[in-house]
Amino acid sequence: MPGIYWRIPMSDFLHIVCPHCATVNRLQAERLNEQPSCGKCSRAIFTAKPVEVDRDGFTKHVTRNDIPVLVDFWAPWCGPCLTMAPAYEEAAQRLEPRFRLLKLDTEKAQDLATRYSIRSIPTLALFINGREVARQAGAMNAGRIIAWAQSQARTQPA
Repeated sequence: MPGIYWRIPMSDFLHIVCPHCATVNRLQAERLNEQPSCGKCSRAIFTAKPVEVDRDGFTKHVTRNDIPVLVDFWAPWCGPCLTMAPAYEEAAQRLEPRFRLLKLDTEKAQDLATRYSIRSIPTLALFINGREVARQAGAMNAGRIIAWAQSQARTQPA
């Protein structure tokens, strides 16, 4: 996906949180597509699947990843959330490694849902450099998720 994260010169390094052990890895931006592995646990940094996180995992991924982080605020009892889950999985396959996709169960992390004023679910929120930059409520198909995330990331200042 050339051009998605155009603000990073290809010679720069990025901090990427491991989805397995939460170690922050320093990777060359130009090598993200080469299936990097974690320096601590040796597992794949990118799995082409959304990362299910708890409160601590959410905070670490949002604040320490140098790539945009897309969060699906959802609940297991929510019909539209369950309907959108396969589309979100497909979006993860197509957006990684230029985005990290997270899933946060609002039932298990009610404090975060309150902190971010999540009023309806599913809600997608895009974070860049630890700051929420865009939000979209309602279920979407994979194509719309991808297009929305890419367009929102492009419109952010460097």
